[in-house]
Amino acid sequence: MAKWIKIAGGVVVIAAVGAGVWAWDSLNTGRSKVAGDSVTLAEFTSDDAEAIERGEYVMRMGDCAACHTREAGEFAGGYEIATPFGTLVSSNITPDAETGIGGMTEKDFFNALRQGIGQHGMLYPAMPYTAYAKFTDQDMHDLWAYMSTVEPVQNDIDENGGMPFPFNIRLAMAGWDMLFFDNEGFEPVASESDAWNRGKYIVDGGGHCAACHSPRNALGAEVASAYLQGGNIGDWYAPDLTPNPHVGLGGSSAEDIATYLKTGTDGVAVAAGPMAEAVEHSLQYLTDEDALAVGTYLTALPASDTPAPKAASLAETDMVRLADVYEVNCSACHGLDGEGIEGMVPAFSANHGLLGDPTNMIHAMLKGTRAAHTEAAQTAAGMPSFAWKMDDTQVADILTYVRNSFGNGAEAVSPEAVAEMREALDAREPLRAASN
Repeated sequence: MAKWIKIAGGVVVIAAVGAGVWAWDSLNTGRSKVAGDSVTLAEFTSDDAEAIERGEYVMRMGDCAACHTREAGEFAGGYEIATPFGTLVSSNITPDAETGIGGMTEKDFFNALRQGIGQHGMLYPAMPYTAYAKFTDQDMHDLWAYMSTVEPVQNDIDENGGMPFPFNIRLAMAGWDMLFFDNEGFEPVASESDAWNRGKYIVDGGGHCAACHSPRNALGAEVASAYLQGGNIGDWYAPDLTPNPHVGLGGSSAEDIATYLKTGTDGVAVAAGPMAEAVEHSLQYLTDEDALAVGTYLTALPASDTPAPKAASLAETDMVRLADVYEVNCSACHGLDGEGIEGMVPAFSANHGLLGDPTNMIHAMLKGTRAAHTEAAQTAAGMPSFAWKMDDTQVADILTYVRNSFGNGAEAVSPEAVAEMREALDAREPLRAASN
């Protein structure tokens, strides 16, 4: 018995040591020692014009404004982020000393952005520190310089007030980090080109593309084995970014992707929903060289193994009937032949985005949507809601028709999926004829 007790004790000690090493790897803040730790943001305003300009570019790359700007002012927080565990609210990241990050030193700032350790405790990965961990020291110094020029706004935010117990316990995120956080900076791959490495740095770092475009497991961590192969983000779906020829970017060149990032359209697809926000607030500001680097990296990825979708089986009479419905309701913008309006309205012909998960199509039908407003594409076309006009079966039917016309072929959209989305979005019910 004594022998077994010694063995069990040894196992416990080894496990404890292993857990300690594991925790050290994920929670070690040694990378932040390059940052200053004596002056707070509220006390500091950079006079380095070049660093401030570079820092603004880093801010744009990281899409900070999109999530941290709402009614209270620029970077003052208040954006609600729905998660499977509750609702988070983006923080005030202005230099206000009382309600913003004005009390942070540069080292605190580094710890928050790259380590997920904020002034109120551990951060949730809805703030993509898991990606920002890739930021170089130089980019972080420059971003600090830019943030010192932001106008302070007093706006007190209860960031995790919408998270029920036990998910409102920030310390629990230390365990999450031990399991899923890669506490490493970006390492270029020597065998790849400068453009490929720059593209990967943007995609995996500031762009945090996998945060939306990779599926997540039950604990909210990205599934590494399905990197950039598409994922649900609340009431929208971020599609496959690999060169998959059926539902991904297969057929798109690096130049096509760069054009999409800068303008919100590649001539076929048009950004909508959260992607339109990303283009409007972030991606349009990429230099031409950086946008092309992203395209270079994405087109070099291995294609996902998602097979071609099976076409729905529709009776000829249904196709004829739905063609009339399409002509009356859709053709004015999307064209009789599904050609769309280049730069404004998505085409249905040769559009891979129609063939995978139908979430975005249902969302657009029920709530409407609009394209991104960019410097290169000033007219941000909008789509009205059809929730008032079509019931769940009618919405499902017209989407099934579009997904199986103009050279397309994809599974039918079910009325049940539309009904579920209508409820989730609190979309209105269709009008009914008054009874006599």
